Amino acid sequence: MPGLSVRLSATAWAVLLAAAALWLADAHGWRQGALWLIGAGLGAALLHAGFGFAGGFRALLAERRGAGFRGQLLLIGLTVALFAPVLAAGEAFGQPVRGFVFPVGVALVLGAFLFGIGMQLGGGCGSGTLYTAGGGSPRMWLTLAAFIAGATLAAWQSELWNGWSALPPVSLGDALTPWGAAVTSAAILAAMWAVSARLERARHGSVAPIGGRGSIAFGPWPLAWGAIALALLSLATLVVAGRPWAITAAFPLWGSQLVETLGVDDPAFWPYWEDPTRAEALLRPLSADRITVMDLGVMAGAAFAACLAARRTTLTLPRPGEAAGSIVGGLLLGVGATLGMGCNISAYLGGIASGSLHGWVWIAPALAGNAVGVGLRPLFGLSPRFPA
Repeated sequence: MPGLSVRLSATAWAVLLAAAALWLADAHGWRQGALWLIGAGLGAALLHAGFGFAGGFRALLAERRGAGFRGQLLLIGLTVALFAPVLAAGEAFGQPVRGFVFPVGVALVLGAFLFGIGMQLGGGCGSGTLYTAGGGSPRMWLTLAAFIAGATLAAWQSELWNGWSALPPVSLGDALTPWGAAVTSAAILAAMWAVSARLERARHGSVAPIGGRGSIAFGPWPLAWGAIALALLSLATLVVAGRPWAITAAFPLWGSQLVETLGVDDPAFWPYWEDPTRAEALLRPLSADRITVMDLGVMAGAAFAACLAARRTTLTLPRPGEAAGSIVGGLLLGVGATLGMGCNISAYLGGIASGSLHGWVWIAPALAGNAVGVGLRPLFGLSPRFPA
């Protein structure tokens, strides 16, 4: 059982989480407070389950160990099933809801590929960077800073890539009905599961389970618990926010507001922020931005879970190679996410769960980028094996 100091730290974090939720609800409405708490729940689930996309891809590519990848498939399958009736209805408790259905084009493919490389060099994806930074990893704070810088750089230079060729958005839900799209997605996920298990069995003679036992409050959780919790909280996000969980759209916003605050430039005149769908976010306070609130909630929830788990954190600076990997990887993550319509959460999970073709297309170049990134890791003194 955790000692007294750990319980006091966890209590302090719980009070902070509750106080922040009340303040946000008072300042911006109950939905904002609810999204903060949902974000905190996501952060706690990610940390307790050690649920990371980068690690799962690396284990599969470098060692043919597929437990982490199958955890992802379970998460996506559950989310598809939970989203289908809500998206088919078009509303939940009077709140209109929509999925993420985006075009498939050159920017998405290149962005996903760069993002995949960045995952392996930087040490995480969008959700992985947030929860490990919140859990106390100094290296991941450096990755996060470079992530924000890369996203801001891509936003600043959006006129270079915004006009690249792309196909119109394709909704499998419209083509096959929402339930038809869900069944098709489930069949593809099942096939991917079978291939993963076959590769692992061929290399190691057995297939590692993703279920098991754990402590709900103190962790660690088996991957299946994490997948279930993340799927349910993704549904809660859809219902409360009216759209799926997203992470990386906040990063160019943070960077652009910092650029403006420092007087370096006026981002309001960048073509990226002249887009009507983005302009309002730049003019509002960050506390009114739903993605920002959820991102910070993920970090706070991970810190809370780390206290509950009595996880010891050694605040040591990363080695030079690790620092270089974080900087290069973070920049690629930021550029890739901005070009590629998001990260593993909004593009991969959110896209597939929304019945969008772009979600399925995104994962192919992302996996190719991960394979390249695994090969580049030794150049930065990083082991190609899992875990890092």
